[in-house]
Amino acid sequence: MVIPMKVVQTRLNSIEYEMLRKYAEAKGLTITEALREIIRKAVMEEEIDKNDPIFVEGPAAKRTGQVDRTSEEHDKVLYGDRD
Repeated sequence: MVIPMKVVQTRLNSIEYEMLRKYAEAKGLTITEALREIIRKAVMEEEIDKNDPIFVEGPAAKRTGQVDRTSEEHDKVLYGDRD
């Protein structure tokens, strides 16, 4: 199956372009390939279940006044209650 391609244009400032060029070079990609990879990653990140406790649990930091039991109950968070 051939998927039709669409042309997308944008303008980048010199810093953004250099960041993109270095990213592509480091991964051995063309700029076009790098942009496609970046777009796919950004879209996929938004597909994370926002109600999944592993992603919504607050940070474990001292002096927040927040009770955090994730370190004690991480198996329950990851695998559900198995009692």
